Amino acid sequence: MKKVFLIIICLSIVEISFAQNKNWSLHFQQTVIPQHKLAITAPYAGEFSLSDTAETQTSLTTTIYLGRRLWKGAAVFYNPELAGGSGLSQARGIAGFSNGECFRIGNPSPTIYTARLFFRQDFALADSPNEKEEDAMNSIAGERPVNRFSVIVGKFSIADFFDNNSYAHDPRTQLMNWALMANGAWDYPANTRGYTWNLVAEYVRENWAIRAATSLVPTFANGPTLNSDWANNQSNTLEYERSTKIGGKEGKLRLLAFRTTTYMGNYEIATKMANPDIAATRVNGRTKYGFGVNYEQELSAQSGIFFRGSWNDGQNETWAFTEIDHAVSGGYVNRNPFNRKEDVFSLGVALNGISTQHRNYLAKGGYGFIIGDGKLPNYALESILELNYAAKITDWLTISPDYQFIINPAYNSDRGPVHAFALRFHSEF
Repeated sequence: MKKVFLIIICLSIVEISFAQNKNWSLHFQQTVIPQHKLAITAPYAGEFSLSDTAETQTSLTTTIYLGRRLWKGAAVFYNPELAGGSGLSQARGIAGFSNGECFRIGNPSPTIYTARLFFRQDFALADSPNEKEEDAMNSIAGERPVNRFSVIVGKFSIADFFDNNSYAHDPRTQLMNWALMANGAWDYPANTRGYTWNLVAEYVRENWAIRAATSLVPTFANGPTLNSDWANNQSNTLEYERSTKIGGKEGKLRLLAFRTTTYMGNYEIATKMANPDIAATRVNGRTKYGFGVNYEQELSAQSGIFFRGSWNDGQNETWAFTEIDHAVSGGYVNRNPFNRKEDVFSLGVALNGISTQHRNYLAKGGYGFIIGDGKLPNYALESILELNYAAKITDWLTISPDYQFIINPAYNSDRGPVHAFALRFHSEF
């Protein structure tokens, strides 16, 4: 613990010196999440089932955010990251998993790697005014054109630029469940840790924007290594974003579509096997496509609501995010609970489902990369409730008690329910 505080002090001193140079940006975050679940009812289990016993696991991520302005409109960013620990039951047994930091872990041993390394170039459109850009994580203090065309290329999470939501998007500071931090049926491209190489183009106007991306995908489902054969293995994403106003209150609508092509297995073919194995059915050129809607609406200066709905075709195997083929989620956020202006209370609910082909595959004893109870005689929607209270303790530390109630984990009404409790420690500066 003394070493951690010493590192934080040293980085704070370095950050102050960087802040004096307007061409640089330096920030730091560390998130530690101990999570405990109670024992669950489980008359049977498979290789990828959630454990039926009480269990406690802890995840850790530490990230440094370094940015440098290069020339007019251009900047480069580098994020080394350390991750370690584990999710409950090795982050298996629940499609909408309970800890959004777990997909960054992979190997439970603490490991240092490059999370992000990317270049950004803004091109101002004619007669565009400027807006203030804050000094923040992967942001350099200064000005950016309001109306612009931007190109971003490099390694990062595609969710850094798509499917954003002011109330539910970052498991380090907001709701933690996978099904609440993103559109659940968006099988977004990423390696095991949640990052990939991307090319993003954005056309941004004052009240709307459109962005498109092409990304590398892993060599196998949920794999750590990315496939460099982009021509035959890629994921493409398109999003339209529009600012709205209802009763004088700000809102934002986002419409997303994606299509992934790679070496996928097929659920229907695998189900016909005596011992279903999705990996044994993989061939080149299979696709997965889907859509998502994302809406946020301000209720007051301190509160708001959010909604997401998503669907994918569910014919071929889930490749990168999680085993959800259709989902709806929503919630309420209050940024001034008990008149504590820097605390945040969040409530979220999610309903997740899978396609008939996906369901039949699991029912016959097949396994995906995150769920599989060996059989599925009683399919039901996976239902999730999450309550989170983020309490600001100091300028650099937030502690968040979190409770999640999960019915029908992995779509199996014979197992559960799950009661999961967490206490998230998040520091940043």
